[in-house]
Parts: sequence; structure tokens; C-alpha cells
Amino acid sequence: MAGPVDPLPAPAHRPGALGGAWGPVYRAWRRLGRRIGDVLPKGLYARSLIIIIAPVVLLQSVIAYTFMERHWQLVTRRLSASVTADIAALIDIYETYPQDRNAETITRIAGERLNLDLDILKDAKLPTPGPRPFFSILDEALSDEIKRQIKRPYWIDTVGRSNLIEIRVAIPDGVMRIVARRSQAYASNSHIFLLWMIGSSLVLLGVAILFLRNQIKPILRLSAVAEGFGKGREIEFKPRGAREVRQAGHAFIEMKRRIERAMEQRTTMLNGVSHDLRTIITRFKLSLELVEQTPEVEDLRRDVDEMSRMLEGYLAFARGDLAETAGVTDMRVMLEDLRSDVERLGAHVDAVELEGSPLVTVRPDAMRRCLFNLAANAARYGEAVAISGKREHRSFLVCIDDDGPGIPVESREEVFKPFVRLDDARQDAGGSGLGLAIARDIARAHGGEVTLHDGPLGGLRAQVRIPA
Repeated sequence: MAGPVDPLPAPAHRPGALGGAWGPVYRAWRRLGRRIGDVLPKGLYARSLIIIIAPVVLLQSVIAYTFMERHWQLVTRRLSASVTADIAALIDIYETYPQDRNAETITRIAGERLNLDLDILKDAKLPTPGPRPFFSILDEALSDEIKRQIKRPYWIDTVGRSNLIEIRVAIPDGVMRIVARRSQAYASNSHIFLLWMIGSSLVLLGVAILFLRNQIKPILRLSAVAEGFGKGREIEFKPRGAREVRQAGHAFIEMKRRIERAMEQRTTMLNGVSHDLRTIITRFKLSLELVEQTPEVEDLRRDVDEMSRMLEGYLAFARGDLAETAGVTDMRVMLEDLRSDVERLGAHVDAVELEGSPLVTVRPDAMRRCLFNLAANAARYGEAVAISGKREHRSFLVCIDDDGPGIPVESREEVFKPFVRLDDARQDAGGSGLGLAIARDIARAHGGEVTLHDGPLGGLRAQVRIPA
């Protein structure tokens, strides 16, 4: 007969689901980690320096502190014991040979042989003990030696004068006062510790900066080239640096070539398709010109024209104007031209408002088309249009406002999709449903974005933000 079956072991808890006593500890550790992460630098260069320098400096600090601290304690105790032994000998001499009534001989011996300033204070008493200095090796060592060797009431001052220490010991007829140099009882070589730490840290920091700068520079260059390529700019790049960095650079170059080949093949194919379709549309137009002009023929001609405009819109959207080279463009001139175009469409436009430098690196034809699509929408659905530009810290902002009916908030992202037609949505003048899609596609090809907001004129604001 089978015995009782042991229960299956409980599944291990995930670290984030720890309960009991370890739960608060784990959460506190996570919070501490997040706070440290917020304080630490975000750049690779600074983090690499910290990774290299912090462990070495920490280890060096611990070793140096331990060694120097024990050295200070040992030397200070031996020096304090030597000074205390000299004082004890002076007390024994003074009490053993009372014929030296004025203590002139013992004072001379203390000064010439022991380098101590001795004075006998007749019928005096010890001063009131003052507060003991915090963490003073000299005070602790000297007090222990006086208690061990002299075994009499005493009073010491190790902080009153920085380079001297004063010791007073009770004797039968008064107080013996001794003043000694601080260096006689204390190993005052803390500057060695500081110089060691500062000097070694500076040397290590200099070497780390020298080598890391050359290692980080190729990574920063690769990042800048990738960002420039994403904005449609052509930048020369040659992989440098460590083997892994060069491998990443070569992979980026190969990816860039594949993307350019794909765009070139797509453009060639679209040009071929465009040529074939335009040929057929041209045949339609010629055939319509040769037949009798009736209302039905006029309707067909309008349909062919509409088909031609839609074809151009589709090809422009698919092509994306990516073959154009980016260059420095004066946005003031572009916005003034845009103002003239909008006025020809029948809308009223006030003077263009511009803040900051108007020079921006863009593909001018593509950017002009992006802004015209947005402005044409504004002119189609509003009577008044406002155009403004503003140079910000790292971007250039163009705002196109109108007094039209606007677009509901929940539909503002939907209208950017190709071929989407909303009842009250704004679309390009050609009616293909691609105007806003083309505008956003061009802005994103520049590394920017197009967004829709409520405008100050009561209608819609189309906002284009591109990197400056």
C-alpha cells in the first residue's frame, strides 16, 4: 500500500513579489537603487570614468587609511610614552634632590637635554579639566601613559596651541608645569595621507581621461552619424576605435547602403509605374479631345484630371522625396513664400511672425511641400490663417493656425493615416486623403513631428517641430 504523498514544493517567489520580512527590505533597496541612478551621470564617458576610478580609489582609500591610522597610533603612543617617561624622571629628580630649592638645575636640564619647558608653580592647584577633544589620538595616548607611568593627578591641554602641548602634574608643594612641542609626542604626518590620495587620484584620473576620450569619441561619432542619417543628412563616416566599435560602424554602413538601395529601387520602380500610367492617361485625354464634346465627355475629362492628380499624390507619398539633399535653409524666406501661396488660395494671412535664427538644415522642397499641405488645409477650411516660426533650444517650431471648424480631439491622430477620410476632417486639396500623411512623413524623415492642437484663432493649429 502506498504511503502518503509529500506535497509539492511551493513555487519560488519572484524577487518583486517577496513577502514577509524581506518585502520591505527589497522595496527599500529598489528605491535606493532608483535614487542613486537618478543622481549618477547618464553619459557613457562619465559612467566609464566612474567604473574605472571608483573601485580603485575606494580600495586605495581603505588600504591607505588602515595603514596610516595604525602607523599614527603606534608612533604617537611611543612618542607619548617617551615624553611621559621624561616627565616622570624630572619629577623623581625634583623630589629626590631637594637641595635644588629654586629648581634652576632641573629646569636647565629639561630645556637643554630633553627640550622641555619646565616650571614649578608653588602652592598652585590643577585647573578644572576642560572638554575632551573628539577622536584625538594624542590626547588618548598621552592620558593613558601619564596614568600608567606617573600615577598622579594631572591636567593636559593638546588643543589650546596648535604646535605645543601643556602638561601639569600635581606634586607635594604645588604643580609641575611642562610645555613640549607637539611633534615630540605626536606623529603629525597627515599631509602624507592627503598627498598620497590626491596625487594618486589625479594621476589615475588623467590616465583614464586620456584613454577613455579616444575610446568614447568613435561611439559619439557613430551616434551623430546615425542621427544625421535619420534626419536625411549625408555625412561621411569611417569606423574607428576598438574592434567592437568598428564592427558596429561597419554594420551601420552596411545597413545604410541597404536602405539607400531599397529607396533607389523603389524610386526607380515608381518612376516606371508613373511613366506607364501617365501614358495611358494621356491617351484618355487625346481620345476625349477627338470625340464630340458633350456633357458626358466633360464629366469623363474631369474624372481623368482627378485621376491624374490622385496619381501624383500617391506617387509623391510613396516616394517621400527622399532623394533630395539636405542643406541650410532660411525658414523666413520659406514661410514668406508659403504666405503668398495661401493668399492665392483665397485666405487672409497676416504678417509672418518669426523668433530667433531662421537657418535650419532641411530638404527644402520636401519641407516646402509639408508646410504647403498643412497651410492648404487651413486655407480650405478657414478664412483667416496665421503662420509663425520660433527657434527653440534644439528645434525649430512652425505653427499654422486657422479659424475653421477644427477636428475633434479623438480624431486628430486618425486623419494622419493614408486614405482616411473623416466627415469633418481636413484633407489635401486633391481629395486623395494623403495631404496630412505626406506632411507627417516628411517631418518624421527630418527627425521631427507634426501634431494638431486647438488654435488661438478658434480653429486648428498644425504644429511642425524639426531638429535645428
